[in-house]
Amino acid sequence: MKSLSKRLAQTLKRPLVLTALVLLPLGWSAVDAFAKDHAFLINASPSLPNWAFWLDRAAPITRGSLIFFEPPASDLVEAHFGKGAQLFGKRVLGVPGDVVSHHGHEVFINGRKIAARLDETRLGITLHQGPEGPIPEGCFYTGTDHPRGLDSRYAEIGFICRGQILGSGRAIL
Repeated sequence: MKSLSKRLAQTLKRPLVLTALVLLPLGWSAVDAFAKDHAFLINASPSLPNWAFWLDRAAPITRGSLIFFEPPASDLVEAHFGKGAQLFGKRVLGVPGDVVSHHGHEVFINGRKIAARLDETRLGITLHQGPEGPIPEGCFYTGTDHPRGLDSRYAEIGFICRGQILGSGRAIL
């Protein structure tokens, strides 16, 4: 009996090993392709209510989308978030062709109030009024509900354009 099970194991061993050798590269290739377009992100900022996000680099970006992008390099971003590349996550509030205007500290898109601006950050750094006028093709106006969110309300961030965007995300936790 032992020799029969041993022979059966020997007989199956080779086809199983060969199958694994053929399927492993195929599986690895699929995982690698998926990883190039997707990422799991952890949020360290209070400007978004969730702490974990799934990023899809190929997802379409529309009004209301949550996008992740590299903000413009600046002393302000460095003072608040440290040196090195930062990743911001914000909602798309305005899309190409929408018109941004400011009336005092209030910000409007297509005549609808979307936010209010502050004069300075929590560290006392002066903030400047963000861009006005039509949102250019390939760019977006971003923001969050957080009153101290650093977003398109301010010139220090401005419109977010395609070259800065890593992808669109969705909250998972």
